[in-house]
Amino acid sequence: MQLSDYVRILARRGWLIILAVALTAGSAFLFSRLQTPIYRATQKILIQPARNDFGLAQTLKQLMSSWATRLDADERANDVIRALNLDMTPAQLRSMVTISTNLDTLLINIDVDMPDIETAGKVARTYGEQFVQWRNESNAPIRLEDRINAELIDQPSISLFRPNTAFNVAAGALLGLLIGGAAVFVLEYLSANILRRREDIERALNLPVLGALPTAE
Repeated sequence: MQLSDYVRILARRGWLIILAVALTAGSAFLFSRLQTPIYRATQKILIQPARNDFGLAQTLKQLMSSWATRLDADERANDVIRALNLDMTPAQLRSMVTISTNLDTLLINIDVDMPDIETAGKVARTYGEQFVQWRNESNAPIRLEDRINAELIDQPSISLFRPNTAFNVAAGALLGLLIGGAAVFVLEYLSANILRRREDIERALNLPVLGALPTAE
């Protein structure tokens, strides 16, 4: 097909693509607006060995996974619930909390996803404070040079986690473009053998058209 054929197809059926994009992008926008906003509060905990020792650092990397497992437990969730007087079960709170570790930077990340932005920040901060308190208690009977300390990095950072309206609309528009393009392709395929114009005949027969009967009134 020549470029003029593609232009002709877009001119005749381009409205299908525009309609599909408008419908899917509009639906994605409406869906995003109807969702309850969820905010994410992230508290970072820096783990610091008392001395720069390779063996201690390797041991620390193994311990961090165990500490993350300890944080992600019903007992820890129950401690936070009692501290903040939250009206939920440990299982419900744990479903909103994600614990992850970064062994390269020696960070433990506590992510809390909640519809209430203030509560999310308080929960993330309380998790971090209780972990630091536990580390301080564990360090008490240990020599200073063998201690592994924990420190909270700033206040929890809080941002809108979902819905991501811009992303949803862009994804919806892309889906509409694909659906509209597929619809145009199918319609063109079904009408490929129908000859409507002189150019269609010349392309199908590979012969020039020498004349044509005028349209009767």
